[in-house]
Amino acid sequence: MAIASISTLTSASPNSWQEAAELGFARASDTLRGITGIKLVEEKARVEDDVIVEFLVTLQVIFLLEESQVEDSEGD
Repeated sequence: MAIASISTLTSASPNSWQEAAELGFARASDTLRGITGIKLVEEKARVEDDVIVEFLVTLQVIFLLEESQVEDSEGD
């Protein structure tokens, strides 16, 4: 039986929302195993002196939870 979890994170880039999303996904991939998808929840930008200086995205990273050893041994 597969059970998924969702981790929400915010990532930033000085260049674009796409780069912010890619950087967030790359960082999540360093920590989480079994990622099956991502959902872009929100896009924002930080503005200074009438210029966009930072692109921010909020991502939901969907990943499968690993089965515990207890569950594995119960099936034996």
